[in-house]
Amino acid sequence: MLLGRVFRELHEREAQMPIKERLWGWPVFLIALWVLVLLYMPFIEKSWGKDAFSRSIVLSVLIQSCIVLFLMIRAAGLKRTALMAGGIVFLSWLIEAIGAGTGLPFGAYSYTDRIWPRLLGVPVLIPFAWLMMLPPSWAVARRLSKSYPRFIVLSALAFTAWDLFLDPQMVKWNIWVWKRPGVYFGIPWVNFAGWFLAAALITALVRPSALPERPLLLIYSVTWIMETVGLMVFWNLPGPAISGFIGMGVFVLLAYYYRHRGKGT
Repeated sequence: MLLGRVFRELHEREAQMPIKERLWGWPVFLIALWVLVLLYMPFIEKSWGKDAFSRSIVLSVLIQSCIVLFLMIRAAGLKRTALMAGGIVFLSWLIEAIGAGTGLPFGAYSYTDRIWPRLLGVPVLIPFAWLMMLPPSWAVARRLSKSYPRFIVLSALAFTAWDLFLDPQMVKWNIWVWKRPGVYFGIPWVNFAGWFLAAALITALVRPSALPERPLLLIYSVTWIMETVGLMVFWNLPGPAISGFIGMGVFVLLAYYYRHRGKGT
């Protein structure tokens, strides 16, 4: 199996490293915990109530963010990772704060009281959602890019493809609401243009480097699978499940194909 082979190869590489550089054990543990939380989430609200479900959303985002941070630290070092992560968190929060206040660039929307705490109207958790998925999107784009402008565009597209799942799911969970629901399962098309522009801007400003492509691509792929199954089987959102499966799936398949063919960078 691909997942087992990836873990085995990374473990063999780690065995040859100094002890102080061995960080892979934490991501393996956190990936297992993350998957377990995602699998159990559909049953939490019925078993424990709405507050427990909201906490499970927070927990899943924080776990995935920690996985990405551990992987980035191992590849790029603590200082460079801190700068990249800080850039993502600050810039995404700033864009979200502008968006919630003005409607630009996503369209007119507002956050509900489901997730706390907030900073200038934006749940503090939201920038960590950007942190957990933008680096995996960078890894996808790095596989497919031979120029930096193309890398920025493909990163933004790969990240926006995730929102084909996410936005209908968050509306169903009452995390945010749209003042004027749109044609994509209640989501306005301008929202996706906003996601693309915001992701492209953050990527251009942060200028990521030293990406651990293979494990980050694994995170992107697991997210793709879990979102498809979750929306189709548990959340009764077959339309977004199919759309997201196709949207993210294109990037997953191209990334693995280009790696196999030796065409990626």
